[in-house]
Amino acid sequence: MITQNIDYYDGDTILEGYIAYKESDSQRPLVLVSHDWSGRREFACKAAERIAEMGYVGFALDMYGKGVFGADGDVELNSSLMNPLASDRAKLRQRINSALDAGRNIPQVDMTRVAAMGYCFGGMCVLELARSGADVQGVVSIHGIFASGDEPNEEIKAKVLCLHGHEDPMVPTEQVLDFETEMTKAGVDWQIHAYGGTMHAFTNPAANNPDFGTVYNELAEKRAYQALTNFLEEIF
Repeated sequence: MITQNIDYYDGDTILEGYIAYKESDSQRPLVLVSHDWSGRREFACKAAERIAEMGYVGFALDMYGKGVFGADGDVELNSSLMNPLASDRAKLRQRINSALDAGRNIPQVDMTRVAAMGYCFGGMCVLELARSGADVQGVVSIHGIFASGDEPNEEIKAKVLCLHGHEDPMVPTEQVLDFETEMTKAGVDWQIHAYGGTMHAFTNPAANNPDFGTVYNELAEKRAYQALTNFLEEIF
């Protein structure tokens, strides 16, 4: 497997992505990986490598800026990084679309076949990518935030898959129902897989804070990655 960091830009902001792929004579589909609220750290990079093992090009994108990272368990720091984007969906959409543009320019990528997946805050980001009208085949939110912002939606072209813990305190039932209504009214091909007895951050083995609502769940993780595999095979 080949891995490398690449710099790209959103306006004047320099960003640093992480690419993973296997050597091949042919171009392959691209899967953007959008990180959680702590930034493009090891978890996101390992997810990009997992995508590469599946035969695609994995691109762990950067929403915060080169060298800008949060930390495990630091709610104040992570919130300070996430909130300016979460509260400004136009800026968030621009930032993740800059990653899409950068990813499409990777020589190993078939730019006509692109998907995006994201964890937690990254799930919000890939849903906003779809809401921006980006020309991608699909997006996958993994224990992501469903709530939309004030920015109006463009025509959603992507198929949408959400992998959701039913006991996630950050995504209450009302938010799930509002999202289902939003996607249905927009005519989107959407799915939500809800895992019972499962909280936020269920694919992250480091998540072990039930009071905060973040708990790893090995079975839900296994089911989620199987659903992700099936979805990518379908859209590509």
